[in-house]
Amino acid sequence: MNQDTGEQGDPDAKRRKKEAKKPSPEEGDCALCFSTSPRHHAKFYTDAVEAVKDIPHDATVLMGGFGICGIPENLIGALLKTQVKGLTVVSNTVGLDDFGLGLLLATKQIRRIICSYVGENALCENQYLAGELELELTPQGTLAERIRAGGAGVPAFYTSTGYGTLVQEGGAPIRYYDDGHLAVISKPREVREFHGHHYLLEEAIKGDFALVKGWKADHSGNVIFRKSARNFNVPMCKAAETTVVEVEEIVEVGSFPPEDIHVPSIYVDRLIKGEKYEKRIERLAVRQEGAGKHTSEDNLRTRIIKRAALEFEDGMYANLGIGIPLLASNFISPNMTVHLQSENGILGLGPFPVQSEVDADLINAGKQTVTVLPGASFFSSDESFAMIRGGHLGLTMLGGMQVSKYGDLANWMIPGKKVKGMGGAMDLVSSPKTRVVVTMEHCSKANEPKIVDKCTMPLTGKRCVNRIITERAVFNVHPKRGLTLIELWEGLTVDDIKKSTGCAFTVSPDLKPMQQITM
Repeated sequence: MNQDTGEQGDPDAKRRKKEAKKPSPEEGDCALCFSTSPRHHAKFYTDAVEAVKDIPHDATVLMGGFGICGIPENLIGALLKTQVKGLTVVSNTVGLDDFGLGLLLATKQIRRIICSYVGENALCENQYLAGELELELTPQGTLAERIRAGGAGVPAFYTSTGYGTLVQEGGAPIRYYDDGHLAVISKPREVREFHGHHYLLEEAIKGDFALVKGWKADHSGNVIFRKSARNFNVPMCKAAETTVVEVEEIVEVGSFPPEDIHVPSIYVDRLIKGEKYEKRIERLAVRQEGAGKHTSEDNLRTRIIKRAALEFEDGMYANLGIGIPLLASNFISPNMTVHLQSENGILGLGPFPVQSEVDADLINAGKQTVTVLPGASFFSSDESFAMIRGGHLGLTMLGGMQVSKYGDLANWMIPGKKVKGMGGAMDLVSSPKTRVVVTMEHCSKANEPKIVDKCTMPLTGKRCVNRIITERAVFNVHPKRGLTLIELWEGLTVDDIKKSTGCAFTVSPDLKPMQQITM
């Protein structure tokens, strides 16, 4: 008896069995969607010169990093070898004379720099003043957002940063003739009013190439960054026609979870493992093991610091400028939690490290080595300035060269002297939601008042300051009513303050001795 269940006895059985194995149209589409082809978008290189050799003369290049933290050292070295000329470089800063972008300046491969801060780079300053280099200074947060917008397909946007300053009014020197006369100046920005506040129009930035430094990449081209080295690298990945990323390690796909990826492979065109890294530290700041956080030294600077420390509140988010504001954090009570934010992409700053904790990938906005506290987070520069411009900080504390009676602030440029750039200061004072406290000495070294009727130096922000703290007094500032003296250093009189202040002020009926924090 034939026990076959049907293939021989049923001529259609083989056909039905074969069709049963075929995927339905829906299943076939799914299979295509979830293809595991080894082909990837990013191209991998072993030679840095090969990765950048097609960058042409006069190209626009976005250069990742903050100071010299997270810069693409090997790709910069490769540009030195290709000897490409006439570059327009977009970078937050310009590096050091002998490291980072300074190397390309030394070989005169850069024609124009768009940045927020020149800092101590004498080579950049000399070429700029000699008419050999164009320099466009842009507020740091605006620069980050212009780059982010370029990558997101947004041609322009409105921002309050820079309203009432040279950025909005135009006329800032971009290039000089070799005889010292101005050849190119910045153009005025379009201004519009929204909800009672003024905003200026800024155009997006796109690059022909972006040169970026990551920590690790997988073989699909996904990239992750380490600590504060994320900075400008992330938005720059997305804003160029061709993005070249150098990393310290290339790993297998799946080595880091999908939720940990900082830049997806869609933004990465070329990848290379860097041959070597110096990872130079620009400003080494350390504390002695077991040393206390603060000093009992009694001087004018300490007096300001101890008064400024009273501005902190438990649970506050704050950004502190370098110098006196940052030093005030040493006097935060151990019973109080203050979350310190740094423009280069840190929330939860801790104290300076001991020598064994020093990490070149962990710096603050002043390029000093730092630590972070439990619960801290790292993020990119565009994210950092979204927090700042969006008014998510409760306090900004920074230094000043001049403050007017209505709260105009000047703190980034002295005409006729070295121009370092505004950095992130204009962004930090741009949100009406954030309280702005200025700490400074009452008079300049020439004994001229720094609190004045009208600022004579280029402005950082217009009617933005809420409080002034000096070694002599504390003033509240109102954008329409002006200054009110609320505290006075012991031994001084109101007449003493009037003699050393360059404008009129009212005296609070509740005038108090100048307070000092006690620990």
